[in-house]
Amino acid sequence: MDSAALLDLLGNENRRRILRLLSRKPCYVTEISEYLGVSPKAVIDHLRKLEETGLVESDVDDGRRKYFSIARNLRLEVNVSPYEFGTKSAYSASQNLDITAWRHVSLHVGRDDALADETDRLGDPGERLEAPDGDVDPPGWTDGDGDEPPDLAALTADLERLERLGNELSMAQRWVQGRLTETLDRISAHFEGVDGRFYGDLLRGLADGPATAEELAGRVDAPPDVVTDALEGLSAHGVVERDGDRWVLTTDRS
Repeated sequence: MDSAALLDLLGNENRRRILRLLSRKPCYVTEISEYLGVSPKAVIDHLRKLEETGLVESDVDDGRRKYFSIARNLRLEVNVSPYEFGTKSAYSASQNLDITAWRHVSLHVGRDDALADETDRLGDPGERLEAPDGDVDPPGWTDGDGDEPPDLAALTADLERLERLGNELSMAQRWVQGRLTETLDRISAHFEGVDGRFYGDLLRGLADGPATAEELAGRVDAPPDVVTDALEGLSAHGVVERDGDRWVLTTDRS
């Protein structure tokens, strides 16, 4: 959708709060109304606008009650500088996108043969982006010791390089966003019959680094005792463990 229209849509705080809530779980109108502290009628109006732009979609449960969820991945970029003001919105890039051939961004993939079938099907979430190889300074730049500044040709070459790098990084961010969603969906699927998205949020919180149950509770907006019980359950799966008063992913110790 048009990025300017998207900015106007998200200029409303309650619509931003609705999207924040729906990013945690699908919700009924009554749940959203209670969360926002506004009338169901106002919520329905916000949801209608979000649906019209394709950000939100609705479905019905077994009791024919209507609930809402986020429809798709969408990335909005806003650039503000002395030389530019611009916005850009785009959907997640295909996981089949070949980013190994890019000029400035290199992707290094580590594979475990035991996981070959799964990674062949959906790719390895352990992939990581690395900085480009070689000298990052453009031709003509000084080393900061007071020598002559670069000439215009060198500056122009650097401008072209940075524009291309920016485009590649933007596409890489969209690609990562799509892969991140797919990986969280697969994690959630492991917890059939319970709130798998909640467990995915906990693991994602720990992916940022070790944390106490209280710290995680603040990140996922849940009571500490509920978080502790969930972490104990994840520990039984062998994916998290205690490190003093903090919890860590077991992959951090591998």
